[in-house]
Amino acid sequence: MARKLRGLTLAELGRITELSPQTINRWENDHQEPTPECLDRLAEALRLPVEFFTQPEIEPIPVDAVSFRALTKTPAFRREAVLAAGGIAREIATWISERYRLPAPDVPSLNLPSDASLHDIETIALRVRSQWNLDQRPIPNMVHLLEAHGVRVFSLVQEVRDVDAFSLYIESEPFIFIDTSKTAERQRFDAAHELGHLVMHQGRERVQGREAERQADRFAAAFLMPRTDILAHDLRNASPDQLIEASRRWRVSAMAITHRLSELGLLTEWGYRSTCVELAKRGYRRSEPGSQLVPESSQVLEKVFAHLRANGSGVKAIIDSTKLTHEEFNRHIFGLAKTVSLRGVTTGAAAAPRSHRDHLRVVSSHP
Repeated sequence: MARKLRGLTLAELGRITELSPQTINRWENDHQEPTPECLDRLAEALRLPVEFFTQPEIEPIPVDAVSFRALTKTPAFRREAVLAAGGIAREIATWISERYRLPAPDVPSLNLPSDASLHDIETIALRVRSQWNLDQRPIPNMVHLLEAHGVRVFSLVQEVRDVDAFSLYIESEPFIFIDTSKTAERQRFDAAHELGHLVMHQGRERVQGREAERQADRFAAAFLMPRTDILAHDLRNASPDQLIEASRRWRVSAMAITHRLSELGLLTEWGYRSTCVELAKRGYRRSEPGSQLVPESSQVLEKVFAHLRANGSGVKAIIDSTKLTHEEFNRHIFGLAKTVSLRGVTTGAAAAPRSHRDHLRVVSSHP
């Protein structure tokens, strides 16, 4: 798991550690035990404690549990890194769920056929909003919304960022992994996209590949920018400046709202193409110049870490149990384990939750 998490082949790990790939392979297949010296080499090369390698085996996540955005273009070692990162996040989530009462999963399963229309997907998005008691207004925080409905949200580690955000069910619990290197607007869209996969693409007959990605994109657009709300703001044939301003209301990228208007027939084909060209010239293809939107983070993890800190153990309790380094642990949890300063107070785990977040409570079953 450690080797796969780092995206290394047996040969590459052999070169780094000056060990035979065949020997490492025997260790991985439990045909031979490494000596203490060799364990030290592995730990140093893979940047994990020796204890990580001597703990009980972590059950792997099946490759078909994850919908990769471009399965044929995703190298096997990248897929393996995704599954390894998911396995570590599951260990962290399990530690927390065994000690805290978290929101129960409440994600509807509404599978779609491969030939589903835009109207079908719009209907699905509206059904989810209705089930979650959302009106037609913009969603203030996607990560908090997901967590309030039982989705376990973690950050995507560096080694797998070219895979993009991903989601899966692990023992009936929904997980979403967010690429924190993107703009806040694109992180929100990715979160809604992955929610679409959880809602529409589960079960044996689930749609996969490019069609599934198009469906998830359409779900995300309809979920974040409801048709009724868009129509109420008179954006037909909107100019690039108007679209940039509108994108800030719905907290999406300027490109995303441009595409949404095109889907709803509010931009002509020529208008859509010319607007995309103009936005690209202004730097909006991959970024959002002038945006003040702050990237979203996990409210559940913040509250758990604040409780642990108040009880004196801090995140060290989780790190010691999962046999990770502080750095490795931090990569999976939005960097919330870093020492930060809040209102002049230095903390060793995470910032204390703000008062306006108190509607979501994490109750410890035991310290």
